[in-house]
Amino acid sequence: MKKLVVFTGAGISAESGIKTFRDSGGLWEEFDINEVATPEAWEKNPELVLKFYNMRREQVLKAQPNPAHELLVAFEKQYDVHIITQNIDNLHERAGSKKVLHLHGEIMKARSTQHPELVYELDDKALSLGDTCTKGAQLRPHIVWFGEAVPNMELAYDIAASADVFIVVGTSLNVYPAAGVVDFTPLRIPKYLVDPGDFNAGTVKNLMHIREKASVGLARLVKELM
Repeated sequence: MKKLVVFTGAGISAESGIKTFRDSGGLWEEFDINEVATPEAWEKNPELVLKFYNMRREQVLKAQPNPAHELLVAFEKQYDVHIITQNIDNLHERAGSKKVLHLHGEIMKARSTQHPELVYELDDKALSLGDTCTKGAQLRPHIVWFGEAVPNMELAYDIAASADVFIVVGTSLNVYPAAGVVDFTPLRIPKYLVDPGDFNAGTVKNLMHIREKASVGLARLVKELM
């Protein structure tokens, strides 16, 4: 069975009503990124950071997987599908995707500030000061903040390097280091970018740009690849 690797960004979740960083009316307009999404912000005002991520978690809980998420599950009938996502929501999993690697963390989880190997499911629970791990340390959002290393990057590179087909959905590949995943794909395999935005192909070979939103572009690819 051929391996289909899919790299997803904010555009696929936008169709479920989850605002992207650049959308007007999104949570990022209400908060300064430096005040809620950095290690320094956590040191300065952890209560504000927790409030921000509790709001983001509420947003995810209200959202539902959309046709784009479901189309990626449909590929599993004929392909070994691996999803690498920049998104922190759990919409891929809720749609039924079995192999999902989160580069920037997961909003529905918390981890220990002192023992990062201790990670807990949150379900619909708000995270508060005083919530601790089993060893007594404060819990924080299980999120990769700006300025922190991306621990799953090497694994993402390995997955991309083993792809037979590579699809990028809902991102214009402008956010690094995550966008560098495409550079590790084999030169000769077919690659598809599904995103209505502009894209500078640079050195990427064999790439077709489908200028559509995620659900429309993926519906086209399902017909083509299956």
